[in-house]
Formats: sequence, C-alpha cells, structure tokens
Amino acid sequence: MSTLPTQDRPVVPETGGTRFSSLPVSPVDVVRCTVFSAAGQGLDAMADALFRGSVTGREPDGGVTPGEYPPRLDLLALPDFVPADTLGRKGLNRLTRTDQLASVACAVALRELPRQAAAVEPDETGIVLGTSVGSTRRVGEFIRDTFAEERPYFVNPSHFPGVLMNSAAGRAAIHLGLTGLNSTVSGGPLAGLHALRFARNALLAGHARRLLTGAFEELSPQRAWAWHRSQGLAAGVPLGEGGAVLVLEPSGGREGGPRPLARLLACEVGFADPKSGLPSVSRRLANCIRTALVRSGVAPEDVAVAVPGAAGRGGWAMVEELALREVFPRGGTSGPVERLTIQPVLGETDSANGALQLAATLARWQDGRNATEHERAAVITSISPDGSVGCAVVLQPPLDRE
Repeated sequence: MSTLPTQDRPVVPETGGTRFSSLPVSPVDVVRCTVFSAAGQGLDAMADALFRGSVTGREPDGGVTPGEYPPRLDLLALPDFVPADTLGRKGLNRLTRTDQLASVACAVALRELPRQAAAVEPDETGIVLGTSVGSTRRVGEFIRDTFAEERPYFVNPSHFPGVLMNSAAGRAAIHLGLTGLNSTVSGGPLAGLHALRFARNALLAGHARRLLTGAFEELSPQRAWAWHRSQGLAAGVPLGEGGAVLVLEPSGGREGGPRPLARLLACEVGFADPKSGLPSVSRRLANCIRTALVRSGVAPEDVAVAVPGAAGRGGWAMVEELALREVFPRGGTSGPVERLTIQPVLGETDSANGALQLAATLARWQDGRNATEHERAAVITSISPDGSVGCAVVLQPPLDRE
C-alpha cells in the first residue's frame, strides 16, 4: 500500500452546521457514481426502475441454451452493455465479465468528473473493490478444465489471471494507468460494505486522494447453479448482475471540487455465530447499527430511509428487519423509517449488493418524484448467513451546497 508523505495528506475539516460539528468520525464525500444494474446504466435508470417497482427481464448476451441455467430461475442480465465501446476490442476476450464491468465503470466515473476535479495524479488515485470469489464463471471453467483436459498443460494459461480475486481491480487500474492504492476485499454479501469501510479508512489515513470503490457481480451458469443447489434465493427474487463504482474523496479536502452526491460516515461490521440462534444475529446487527449511528453523530430519528441487503436471501430478510425495528421502533411495527429494498426489483447480486444499495440511495435522493429533500440520513445494512453483519451511514448533502 502506498503512503502519501505526511505533509501531502488531505486535511479533513469539520463540516459546518450544528448537525455535523461534533462528528466523531471524519466524513468522506461520494462525488460520483457509475452504476450498472438490470435497469440499465446510470442513476436515472435505476431511480426509474425503483420508482416503478419493476424492470423488463432480459436473458444473458447470446441467449440461454437448454440446460445451461437451472429451470424456473428468473434471470436479470444487464441491458445494452457493450464494453468494446469503452475498452476497445483488443484483448477484450481475455477479460472476464466482472473485469469488463469494473473497468468500464471506473473509466466512465473518471470521465464524468469535472475537469478541475479530475486533475489528480494517477499515483494518488486508487481502486478498492469488494467481491466474493471474483469471476464465478472463470473460476468454475478453470477448475473444470483441470479435471477434464487430458494433460495439465492443456489448460489454457491465459485464463489464470481471471481466476484471481483481484483481477477486476488490477485490470481496471492497468487500463486507466492508475498506480495508486489497489485492493480487493473478499466479504461475501458484505463485500460492498467492507470495500467502503476499507476505502474510507485508507483515504483518511492519507494513502490516496481519490478512490474508486465498489463491487460487481456477473451473471453466469456457475453462479446460478450454486443458488439453485443451495435453495437460498428468496421466493420471487430473480438472479441479477451489475454493480457500482463510487468516487470517494476526503470531505472538503479539495478547493473547487465537485459537489458531493452524499457523505459517507461510519461504516461498521460485526459478527454473531448463527449457531447461537438467529435472534442473536439480529441483535448483533442492531448493535452494529447503533454503533454506526453514534460514531456518525446521527440520532435514530434523523434517519429517513433504511436500505436492507438481505431481501434476496430466503429467511434472512426478517432477521435483518427485526434489527431495524429494534433500532427504529417508532410508529408501529415497521416504524417511520422507509425501506428501500432493491433485490426484488433488480435481482440478487451477491457481493455487489452493498454498492448497489448505496447507488440506490443516491438515485432516490436525485429523483424529484420522491420528494426526498427533507431526508437527512440513510442506513445501508447487510447480513450474511455466516453471521457477518454491517451498516453504513450516509448523509444527503444540504441543498445550499449547489
């Protein structure tokens, strides 16, 4: 990990206003977001899909051959994703779909930054991505070939880089010429939150001035059969693909920088052994949410929306919901904190859920049809069948910052 000289580390001032003046944690600004989801590319398409509550189902590119995917499994592939338009055709067939998604998203995110804000040296800009195993398709194909081929040297060695978990982050950095911090965090369903937490700490420690942070998941037969065999997908939830890259910078650390889309505060993670009972996991998530709110200086009554991450996992949505009700108990069984649940609309996206949940929050705050200008804060939660839990607190920037 590269480290900036102490004198070059960004200064993070206290944010003005009584609400932010006593923040226990230093904020990080989300200055841009590039998202790919079953709704298409961009926050507007995502906001429209979430507002309507549906997207048009689409099969993977090239169609589906009989028996390739499990029966009776709804699939939501990305519409109109043409990586060659951004990456060119040279060497494209050696990249996994996860590599392509991450590389295109990072390129678009940097391209859309205002010119003044984009003037950051390549060695000061890094990439932090979350994942489970990287490209599920490439891992499955490579392992299968080691058994199916007659000799070990018949396995295609050019496929090996795509097996590595850090392939997407590395390929994206090579394509963009970024030589700053480059990390991949493996965290299953919490991978997106782990990446945000890692990037936030790295920025505030001065290891980079700008980090492209997110997570991606591709749609593949290998991943679909894993879900089918485990019977873990919630009823009525399709299997999707996509992800998002958030451009993070220290809050207020740059004169003339772009207006932030949101402000990332505390991001906490924890664990409770599921063998001790699902209520213990729910209580651990509730404590994680409380800790994140306290460290953010945000009261529960300031939270307007909760974005849960377990809606696509059968049986775990209620575990997560019980934790939310414990922290936000006002006004009856579900409380006044609105739920923004994305998986029934955009599909279960595994390790990309956290990044897409944050993107959905930004899309909601940008969509004028929702009248969300009064909303101050949102919590993004996640829970994993292995007992891992996490919560991130996000603030909507004041309108007078325009």
